[in-house]
Amino acid sequence: MGSPFNDTDEPLTPAGRLFLRPELNQIIQCVVGLKNPVDVDAITSEVRNSIMVQHPRFTSLMVRDSRGREHWRKTEIDLKQHLIVIDQPVSTKSNDELAVNDYMADLSTDASGLSTDKPLWEIHLLTAHKCMLFRIHHALGDGVSLMSLLLACCRKVDDPDALPMVVTGSSTKRRKRTWWDWRVLWGILTMVWFNFIYVVEFILRSLWLCDRKTAITGGAGVELWPRKLATARFSLEDMKVVKKTVANGTINDVLFGIISSGISRYLDHRAPNALQDGFRVTGVAMVNLREQRGLQDVSNLMRGNSGTRWGNKFGIVLLPVFYQRSGGSDPLAYLKRAKVMIERKKQSVEAHFSYKIGDFVMSYLGAKLAGMLNYRILSNTTFTISNVLGPQEEIMIGTNPVTFLRVTLSGLPHALTMHMLSYAGKADMQILVAKDIIPDPEFLAKCFEDALLEMKEMAVATTNIEEKKNVTNIQRDT
Repeated sequence: MGSPFNDTDEPLTPAGRLFLRPELNQIIQCVVGLKNPVDVDAITSEVRNSIMVQHPRFTSLMVRDSRGREHWRKTEIDLKQHLIVIDQPVSTKSNDELAVNDYMADLSTDASGLSTDKPLWEIHLLTAHKCMLFRIHHALGDGVSLMSLLLACCRKVDDPDALPMVVTGSSTKRRKRTWWDWRVLWGILTMVWFNFIYVVEFILRSLWLCDRKTAITGGAGVELWPRKLATARFSLEDMKVVKKTVANGTINDVLFGIISSGISRYLDHRAPNALQDGFRVTGVAMVNLREQRGLQDVSNLMRGNSGTRWGNKFGIVLLPVFYQRSGGSDPLAYLKRAKVMIERKKQSVEAHFSYKIGDFVMSYLGAKLAGMLNYRILSNTTFTISNVLGPQEEIMIGTNPVTFLRVTLSGLPHALTMHMLSYAGKADMQILVAKDIIPDPEFLAKCFEDALLEMKEMAVATTNIEEKKNVTNIQRDT
């Protein structure tokens, strides 16, 4: 029976309604490691006085009217319902990271999810492991919105009165060219062609086109299977060294080069010689579509200023990985291939198309059809990858310094989902797997870590060779 409509109720956005569909019921889990023991009273006070409990999404119930349409309804917050204190170890494993990962993996297959009797978020205080776990329904916002909100609740370690710096990204200036420059014309033709290819593939993926089966393939229903979680750790400095080996390289280029190499390594391990070079598996990547990239000022997000907007504003793109046998190949070849592919994706409208078509279907054809199409895209691909920029300086919650930030997302029919979050010079990637399909995520994490280290070694060696050549040339010229 639907709840009577209230004039003060606010309807959910199409994206918010989509994430409440049973087949796409996704919960974001962000674990925050703390340097000192958890002071429950201090954290309760911090939450009570934070912008989080002033935010309309975090202080509203999700209700449905008599027609089944979802709305946000303002309510009073009872922190006792949202702060869950767990004093005992959550696992028999002595290692805190393994124990917390097991706990998050178990919650990822919790059929009950988050109760609609309260606003769709909660914080678990794992006192035995010195960490906090935020569980937030995806209908409340995307990674950029929620990370920006978390940042607004923290302070700098080296300046306790200051908010952490918000990184909005920067635009790249390009050399002006006249319209008759043949390179511009060729670029336009290339962009039109790839736009056509990518949009057609996106449509086909939502209908019937799917990846061939491999050792990491999931599919419809896999979101309900038991999970395991492992962490791959990267140094941002190492990633920056690697990205310099390609012109205008980015951290995302390096990340996808790592994913390509790591998946090839893992498939070699699971099924040696079973695949031919060039065999394709396809990933789904989330792309922030706000005009300002990176983290945002929460006050601007809540007001919708300067092209920003709270909520879910992202598109998806399909990212192909082409299997290559390990051994003997240039580790940087994965990066170079990733760079070419991602540059083509950036020039396309694929991400904007996916966002607009999803919005249109949700608004005019109904939530059931929109949910089915999105679910089919996920079921017909192999993995999910996302990268959220976190604070680049050390932060603290109250007076307790944060040692790490990690995030994952439950509710996807993929057997492999990867979410990277950077913090203070480090980047941790949570690897959530269906354990009956991928029983050894720790080994997969090592495949990714080793891929970066090999790329770095090759990058340093290449740089040293170039420097020696330059010195030789200078000496010869003089």
